[in-house]
Amino acid sequence: MTTAPDEERPTGSGASDASAEQAVLDAAGDTVDDVAERELSPADVAAMESLDIPRRLLLVHAHPDDETITSGATMALYAAAGAQVTLVTCTRGEKGEVIPSPLKHLEGDDEALAGHRVAELAAAMEALGVTDHRFLGDGARDDDGYPAPVRYSDSGMAYDDNGNAVAAPDMAPDAFAVSDVDGAARHLVRVIREVRPQVLATYEPGGGYGHPDHVQAHRIAMRAVALAADPAGAGEPWQVAKVYWLVGPDDEVSTVVDASEHVEAKAAALRAHATQVVVGDGTFSLSNGLTQPLRGVEHYRLAVGEARPPADGGPETDLFAGLA
Repeated sequence: MTTAPDEERPTGSGASDASAEQAVLDAAGDTVDDVAERELSPADVAAMESLDIPRRLLLVHAHPDDETITSGATMALYAAAGAQVTLVTCTRGEKGEVIPSPLKHLEGDDEALAGHRVAELAAAMEALGVTDHRFLGDGARDDDGYPAPVRYSDSGMAYDDNGNAVAAPDMAPDAFAVSDVDGAARHLVRVIREVRPQVLATYEPGGGYGHPDHVQAHRIAMRAVALAADPAGAGEPWQVAKVYWLVGPDDEVSTVVDASEHVEAKAAALRAHATQVVVGDGTFSLSNGLTQPLRGVEHYRLAVGEARPPADGGPETDLFAGLA
């Protein structure tokens, strides 16, 4: 039998290279095992799951019921289409007026009304098919680099002699309307960087009709969009591609979302907000008693990003138009 020459045996530098490669593979395997065994926080899991969903919409509203009145059909439309729809509500609406007599005892009892409206909001979100709802300031962790959890209080509202909404004369010093904008925005930044929405919707600068909490929600949302894109601070930066303001059907409208097929879901969600809304046959009314049509067509104004109207003209019809 002929013995192979020494130079054909796996010795010398070749063997060393093979050993080094195996060491790298072993180390990589250990790393994978460590990651697989590591217990992820709920926030980490939520962030990973949300990024599996191609379309992600974040809405910022001031009180329970605001979301359904202004954008409920839109929320139901995108949720039904498989998009990630996240709602951030800034207060629990504890200063709201209560319409039905059987629930009138809740008015003026801030804690009782807040608890009831939280339950109403949960029922409304179920009706709209929205599974991700948070209150602004909730959920911060001691080690995540953001402000500690805080609860923002409904500021209440009054009307001036011209019928315009203004701050209540007895507004508390810790009311949401006078909260520190940067501090509150940092709570929203945490949500933005976790959810990574391509689209964010909130009020226009006047808050729709001047409610001080709506105006403050607008300020905080816009500040948070800017801060979330800044590499400084905790978390990975995220640039929201399109920001929409909720507006009525006027010359400021850039985008009209026709979610008429989800108007029944919107009606069910409005009924869930029983302390605040009376729903009729194709109509609804608030504490002012004015009857309004209950429609599934909702209007927006593009404030950040590029509009992509249909080729045949007219306003945009999709909040995600132009986004991959």
